[in-house]
Amino acid sequence: MIIPVGIKGKEYDIILERGALKKAGEYLDLKRKALIVTDDGVPPKYAEAVKNQCAEPFVVRVGQGEGSKSFEVLKRLLSAMLENGFSRGDCAVAVGGGVVGDLTGFAASVYMRGIDFYNIPTTMLSMVDSSVGGKTAINLDGIKNIVGSFHQPKKVIIDPELLKTLPERQISSGMAEALKMSLTSDKELFEIFEKDDPFDKAEIIIEKALKIKSGVVEKDEKEGGLRRILNFGHTIGHGIESFEELHGLYHGECVALGMIPMCSEDVRKRLIPVLEKLRLPVKVEIDPEKVYRAMLHDKKAQGDKITVTFVNEIGDFEMKQVYPGELKDLLYLIEKER
Repeated sequence: MIIPVGIKGKEYDIILERGALKKAGEYLDLKRKALIVTDDGVPPKYAEAVKNQCAEPFVVRVGQGEGSKSFEVLKRLLSAMLENGFSRGDCAVAVGGGVVGDLTGFAASVYMRGIDFYNIPTTMLSMVDSSVGGKTAINLDGIKNIVGSFHQPKKVIIDPELLKTLPERQISSGMAEALKMSLTSDKELFEIFEKDDPFDKAEIIIEKALKIKSGVVEKDEKEGGLRRILNFGHTIGHGIESFEELHGLYHGECVALGMIPMCSEDVRKRLIPVLEKLRLPVKVEIDPEKVYRAMLHDKKAQGDKITVTFVNEIGDFEMKQVYPGELKDLLYLIEKER
């Protein structure tokens, strides 16, 4: 299946197909130098499969986790391209999850002012969300994604076969991002989560989530308005994630928690059982003051207010500006008693 992303002047296709990894050379222009970036949590055979289809491949493996979204690791990628004589006509290929995609895309965006970038996501989270839309970034001083750029991929290959090697917790974490999109934009998708076994419907969920996201970024590439709905749950979620070392939560788990306070009471009554069904957290031990301080760094802040998305009814949304203190007051909804 081909899902087109129609950003004017930057159009590209998402290839959603089982076994597509083995055909990467048919779908991507790899007859040139290609920097293949992966991490040590991704089965090596995935990057190897891409390497074997490239004319001049160079593989760089980075450490697993958010720690790799740093200036130090970014320099490794840029230096690898420089040392191997990459020109503006060459490309970078991400083979991994959201961290690898963000990092590789950002490196591609700044090397020689921008080279081609392909994304081959290997996690549920990156398949349904981060691989599409062109957001690339690294972290700085404990704040997620604060240094970055918009750099659209030339093509995205999504091969659901790659999910077979993922632990269930990773799949659940990725499901949170698709669930997020269902709450703001697709009542029928939410009902799949609610009434069916989401783990048996992964491919349908990926397809529906991609169609929502591609439709949103076509209308608003650089988050001037509508695209902000994709940040539903992320303001509080990123605040929690900034202190993930305290509780070891994954990104999707933080987003799951961040959605709960941003829903009406009626929506929460339906959302929480779905989160529990997906084995996602609904309560967490947090320091509200630390989460609050992290929210103050949120990129959606305008003046002394933050633009947030609120869901009053499933499948619909409201954007509004609130003071960070108002969000702090809602943290009791997810705070676990110590």
